[in-house]
Amino acid sequence: MKFRVERDALADAVAWAARALPSRPPVPVLAGLLLEADEVGVLRLSSFDYEVSARVEVAAEVMDAGTALVSGKLLADICRSLPAKPVDVTTDGSKVSVVCGSGRFTLLTMPVEEYPTLPVMPDASGTVAGDIFTQAVGQVSIAASRDETLPILTGIRCEIEGDQITLLATDRYRLAMRTLPWHPGDPGQSSVALVRARTLSDVAKALGTSADVTLALTTGGATEMIGFEAGGRRTTSLLVEGDYPKVRALFPDSVATYALVGTQALTDAVKRVALVAERNTPVRLTFTEGLLTLEAGQGEDAQASEAVESTLVGDELSIAFNPQFLLDGLGALNSPLVRLSFTQPTKPAVLSPQTDPEGSDDSSYRYLLMPVRIAG
Repeated sequence: MKFRVERDALADAVAWAARALPSRPPVPVLAGLLLEADEVGVLRLSSFDYEVSARVEVAAEVMDAGTALVSGKLLADICRSLPAKPVDVTTDGSKVSVVCGSGRFTLLTMPVEEYPTLPVMPDASGTVAGDIFTQAVGQVSIAASRDETLPILTGIRCEIEGDQITLLATDRYRLAMRTLPWHPGDPGQSSVALVRARTLSDVAKALGTSADVTLALTTGGATEMIGFEAGGRRTTSLLVEGDYPKVRALFPDSVATYALVGTQALTDAVKRVALVAERNTPVRLTFTEGLLTLEAGQGEDAQASEAVESTLVGDELSIAFNPQFLLDGLGALNSPLVRLSFTQPTKPAVLSPQTDPEGSDDSSYRYLLMPVRIAG
């Protein structure tokens, strides 16, 4: 195998494919990156850990077609450090040489025949705008659990119904839901998939710069899988097994009270007041007509308070939240105003974005947050 490729194209491709490399591969070859150069001038780089696969194609000047398997992490480190000059890659027996400018690196190869066959990309189900997809995944993934002992809650539930996709995630303390439009291949399509949040976030960040992302889904068979493709890059992932809790019912049908607050003003105030809040110490929010008062700390501990303007519709109330969970929700809104909706102080509150003070909130995104009980 012998080919020449631009440094930036190679570095980007290697970085993308290396995302799927396992940190602790069960077998040595899974730490490898598969390089395939063909006569038509295409270089393919692939990685696979039996759960997630990644594959990318870049243009290259191929002198000799061939295949090689090398350490993915080492190749990624090398490519990041190369100067902005064309890169020549050549195999020589059990070694691969990488030459760029006056720099030369030699890598040992791994046995290609021991590398597992990459899964076939499922048939395309439809497309979604890249920027909307990236934003939606970011808004929902903040609520996914990081606790690997509850694997179901580390996933994002994707519900496809006609021309809409609904994403849901929860860690039992908060719940995020975002509905977004897409262009299905079958207008009557109805499917449900549970995808690991970490995988979906990586895909959204990497492919979101593309105009459209192709989504491919296969369910109901022996292997349930989801795939994404955009800009010559594709990735597949096995779905998380298990029944996701019925969380939609947690959103109230009606609310007794709601408040409108400037998103940035509330975010800044929470950050300042939370400075005196030790780990897991809540911040109390007291809503009165025209004013929201934030307080943290009590007794002999450090204390802080701050007031911001707000509009209250309904009865006055006081409620407390984990400050970081509250900040996560505020940061996901992307709107000048936040509407905080309440049923009662002991029940979850719902945050939703709003643009016009005289208008209604945007129901396409909702962030439900459990309150924290405070003594006294």
